[in-house]
Amino acid sequence: MAILVEEDTKILIQGITGGFGGRHAQLSLDYGTQVVAGVTPGKGGQMFADQVPIFDTVEEAVAETGATVSALFVPPPFAGDAILEGVDAGLDLVCAITEGIPVTDMMKVKAGMQGKKTRLIGPNCPGIVTPGTGENSHGGCRIGIAPGYIHKKGSIGVVSRSGTLTYEAVWQVTSMGLGQSTCVGIGGDPINGTSHLDVLKMFNDDPETEAIIMIGEIGGSAEEEAAAWAKENCDKPIAGFIAGATAPPGRRMGHAGAIVSGGMGTAEAKKAAMADAGIVVAETPSEMGAALKKAMG
Repeated sequence: MAILVEEDTKILIQGITGGFGGRHAQLSLDYGTQVVAGVTPGKGGQMFADQVPIFDTVEEAVAETGATVSALFVPPPFAGDAILEGVDAGLDLVCAITEGIPVTDMMKVKAGMQGKKTRLIGPNCPGIVTPGTGENSHGGCRIGIAPGYIHKKGSIGVVSRSGTLTYEAVWQVTSMGLGQSTCVGIGGDPINGTSHLDVLKMFNDDPETEAIIMIGEIGGSAEEEAAAWAKENCDKPIAGFIAGATAPPGRRMGHAGAIVSGGMGTAEAKKAAMADAGIVVAETPSEMGAALKKAMG
């Protein structure tokens, strides 16, 4: 059953007429994703690629097409409001790909989502892929910017703060012949919608997921919290990797959330917490597949 999205999940794309959003909308269509609507204010009534109707609002798109999930490619100044538009329309999931959303806007988004059913993935994330059963995993659900061809339908769940490390882990798993149940890029911003812990719980409950790769990085305490929960509750083997071990203290590295301060959020602390939970920790990205193999026995 995978998690979050299935092969038949109906997707709408906010920002589908932009260059970046349009390019990845087409790649998702080519992958076999059920992209049923686009949303760009002022361009309602037009068509994307002669097959996807465009609407002025998310509410209209949901009412006309039954879409339940949004992929968001809206520019940073407007992305916070776009997320809340999806929340107000009652979507099950909003996946915000946009990078550079102001922290103050995300604070408003978090407050506006309280008590609502919508789950947010991201922002500043590569998205979600549930591979299909067709050739090169086509026929699945690709939301965001991940290269679809590296995926393979299988039993390994992948959750990561880093986009490129997600792709590296996916390719190693595919090369091992195991494949993935679902791959979730949660993003590297300090305020995001879904944590490692949230995704671990979903993978633990998913009968299709037999093992997990969890990729984190310096900054914050999310990985330690996930490891502590896994130690007491997760009955599936986990391999892990923490990026940023060589980052100087106080220096932000890549992601806005990847900053170590006050001795908290170091790579060493995260790796120790993961090892204490029985997670097999890879020392370099190239060893993630080998760590998974070791974890699975």
